[in-house]
Amino acid sequence: MTAQPNVISMQPDNPALTQLRDLVERQWLAQGPETAIDGLRLTRAEQPSGTIRALYQTSFCIVLQGAKVTAIGETAYHYRLGECLFASVNLPVNSRIVEAAPDKPYLALSLSIDPAMMAELLVAHPEVAYRGPKQAALVTAPVPDDLYDPVTRLLRLLDEPEDREVMEPLIRREIGWRLLRSPLGPALQQVGMKDSDTARIGRVTAWMHANYQQPFKVAELAAMASMSPASFHRHFKAMTQLTPVQFQKRVRLQEARRLLLSAHEVASVGYQVGYESPSQFSRDYRKLFGAPPGRDKAVMRSNVAIESEG
Repeated sequence: MTAQPNVISMQPDNPALTQLRDLVERQWLAQGPETAIDGLRLTRAEQPSGTIRALYQTSFCIVLQGAKVTAIGETAYHYRLGECLFASVNLPVNSRIVEAAPDKPYLALSLSIDPAMMAELLVAHPEVAYRGPKQAALVTAPVPDDLYDPVTRLLRLLDEPEDREVMEPLIRREIGWRLLRSPLGPALQQVGMKDSDTARIGRVTAWMHANYQQPFKVAELAAMASMSPASFHRHFKAMTQLTPVQFQKRVRLQEARRLLLSAHEVASVGYQVGYESPSQFSRDYRKLFGAPPGRDKAVMRSNVAIESEG
């Protein structure tokens, strides 16, 4: 495999990091977390958070100020200023912002990764292929020094809409290439290699995320992954720390919480996310979030944040 590039210093006075941090804060203050670039999300917080229950898609997050902890199952990943987290498949996680203050807010950005683009890069450049142990579904690493520039240029396109259509695909491809050649490369390659276990399970979790209301049979999901039911169940649990049934339940409940936050009626939310029994919905919701739906709806804005990524 190609030698890994050096990583950039994680000191706050690093010019490249400081430039990107200031750009993220300016864009967040101008337009909030969502941006006009698909899959690009900004995060800013002036104090440590409560539990953030999120569904991470295939993406990476760069922390530009402050620190965060993301957990999948019993495994916690700590990442801070100058470090990034990569999620290789759709995953339900619990996160907390652990370092933030009004004069030094937590700042981060996240960007989705297209597995098809990574596959194209690997086909065109097989010399970067990683051959080694299977990588975890979540991986942290220092930000590669050559990643700051293309990410900064991508954010600047928010101020240059006339250039976005032409330049965005080119910059995204450059970002993908830089990541492939970084310490995150082995985990990223598993996404682009369509026959890898990660890619197979990733296709299933993406389908489950998009079709969370639908019932399923494990044998059908295994066929989707081109695995035997036993092998599929083992790989799925190893990657997500959940069984397929638990995964679907987590996705349904987090979607239910999002709907409640958007002022939907409690009585209808359970049915909307696929529950047939209101009492079962209430029991499962309380078990995950610590309060029944109605009570949680009344207080969640003040003590628990929900985000999609980052």
